[in-house]
Amino acid sequence: MITLILGTSEGKKILSLLNEFTEDIAVSTATNYGGELLKNYKYKILNTKPLDTEDLKQFLIDNKSTILVDASHPYAQVVTENAMKVCKELKVEYIRYERPSVAESYKEDIICVESYEELHKNLVGVKGTILNTTGSNNIGKFMDMNLDNRIVHRVLPSTKVMEKCFELGVKTEDVIAIKGPISYQLNLAFIDEYNAKAIVLKDSGVEGGTEEKIKAAIDRELKIFVLERANSLYTNSFCEVEELVEYIKVYQLGMK
Repeated sequence: MITLILGTSEGKKILSLLNEFTEDIAVSTATNYGGELLKNYKYKILNTKPLDTEDLKQFLIDNKSTILVDASHPYAQVVTENAMKVCKELKVEYIRYERPSVAESYKEDIICVESYEELHKNLVGVKGTILNTTGSNNIGKFMDMNLDNRIVHRVLPSTKVMEKCFELGVKTEDVIAIKGPISYQLNLAFIDEYNAKAIVLKDSGVEGGTEEKIKAAIDRELKIFVLERANSLYTNSFCEVEELVEYIKVYQLGMK
């Protein structure tokens, strides 16, 4: 059985192409919402809860998996590390789907940082409002920086996320709750509305709306800070969905 860890919008395309020749698939997403997005596709098993190392190991064993495709988000490093570790232990083939980078095309316009510690050192010199688009899981890191700047956080519009923001002490007026990706024009509108002078983002690929953020920030002459992706040594990775599926079909399932 093929096991898929899906955490990006490309998951639907991967499933759709696989469904052209197989339904022998087990899918794992981190949320019920992620599972709902896949309800029109064919698979035998669906898990919608986060899996730690032992859970993932048992999931692969129970489903007699021979291939694991890790299509988790580029910044879900723990998920990827766990998947690689378990596959090595069980001798299951690990295949990584990695969204192509957008930031590499804008190196002259952005400032890449490897960590939040490095980011902090850079943000100290910013005069004015900072727009944080790295997600609610990182708000605490910004709060811990104790910057004098106003920081506006763009997050998903869910009750859980809103509760987390307020528990951390984020003011209502400093929250933009919206589901991305969003357009270039709307990025411009947020920058103008909050008179932002800097933006912090992840290199989440074209599908994650990274290009629209960067283009809008360049046009408004913001300082652009991009958190770099972790460097992982994949033994087998693809950045095109079609090539990934063709590899599984021909080289793993022996189909032509």
